[in-house]
Amino acid sequence: MMTTIFFVRHAEPDLSIHDDYSRSLTLKGASDCSLIINLLRDEKIDVVLSSPFKRAVDTVLPFANHVNLQVETIEDFRERKVDSGWIDDFNAFTKKQWKDFSYKLPDGECLLEVQERNIKALKQILGQHSGKNIVVGTHGTALSTIINYYNNDYGYEDFQSIAGIFPWVVKMEFDEGTCLGIEQMDLMVKHNME
Repeated sequence: MMTTIFFVRHAEPDLSIHDDYSRSLTLKGASDCSLIINLLRDEKIDVVLSSPFKRAVDTVLPFANHVNLQVETIEDFRERKVDSGWIDDFNAFTKKQWKDFSYKLPDGECLLEVQERNIKALKQILGQHSGKNIVVGTHGTALSTIINYYNNDYGYEDFQSIAGIFPWVVKMEFDEGTCLGIEQMDLMVKHNME
C-alpha cells in the first residue's frame, strides 16, 4: 500500500533568534507559507505532522488550517542540536559533520544520531499511517539525513545546494516501508533526485 510523505523544510527563519526551539519565521518566511498551500492543496493530505520547533510548525500550520487538519508534533523530527551556544563558522562545522557522521560538539548531536531518531520517527509514522498522504514539517539537516539514509550518494554538496532554499519540499513514496522514490519539489520546478 503506497504511502506518500511530503517533507516540508521550514520557510525562512529569523536568525536573530538564537534559541533553536523558539526561532520564528521572518515576515518573508511567513508569507512564503502560502506556497505550501498552492503546492499541496490537490494532494489529498490525510495527516499533518511536524517537528516541535516553532519555525517548522508555523510553516505547515497555514496549510493544515486550509485543509481543516490539526498539526501533530513529533519530538524526534526536531532539528539537530549543534551545541549549547551559537556557532559562528557554521559551514566549517557542517562540512566536518558530513565528512564524519559521528563528529559532534560537546553538547550537540552527530548526524548519525539525528538520522537514527528521524528514521525511527519516520518508520513509526509509516506504520501508523500506511496508505496515507502525509505532510511533515521539518528542517534542512534533519531532512537531508533522511534522504542520505535512502540514498547514500546524498552528501555535503547536496546539503549545501539547498542551504538557502526556504521552504523546500521533498516528496518520498513508500510501499511496505521500502522507499520507492525521492523527488525534490522546490515549489516551481520538480525533478527526480535519483
